[in-house]
Amino acid sequence: MASGTQAPVADNPAPQGETRRDFLYIATGATAAVGVGAVVWPLVNQMNPSADVLALASIELDLASIEEGMAIKTSWRGKPVFARHLTAAEIATANQVDVSGLRDPQSLADRTKEGNAKWLITLGVCTHLGCVPLGAGQGESRGDFGGYFCPCHGSHYDTAGRIRKGPAPLNLEVPPYVFKSATAVTIG
Repeated sequence: MASGTQAPVADNPAPQGETRRDFLYIATGATAAVGVGAVVWPLVNQMNPSADVLALASIELDLASIEEGMAIKTSWRGKPVFARHLTAAEIATANQVDVSGLRDPQSLADRTKEGNAKWLITLGVCTHLGCVPLGAGQGESRGDFGGYFCPCHGSHYDTAGRIRKGPAPLNLEVPPYVFKSATAVTIG
């Protein structure tokens, strides 16, 4: 060999297949994934509704005892619910309103079930700041439009639960419900 040149070195090809290092990487990753899952699961699970809330997920309501022009209050998911038996005059008055001029335009038909326009079921929570409006109980003020009146800030709702005057931005909310018979309703 000439001086200044080195002898060729045999190339050591990389070993084929899994090595001990690959196994350690996979084992470490799997352990980390299980650890993250064990920490995250309780945090996610605590966001599920508790048993007492699930028990109130739906309620049965019998409307047979409500006379025309009267309403009852009940509770669903910790919120008051108003169920009102509308008179023919209240239905006619609600249907005569030009909905295009309302802040939250909805007709009575939009707020009741087809074939059951005489039953108005709403959450009894003012859409302004969450107070409970008056008008469902006997002798309570029904406001300027004969529906509900919120004494906290002066919102007036009509017989269809639509906002007509005051600071509330929206109509009283209609919860999900279905009629099981002519006078039996399931809310929720």
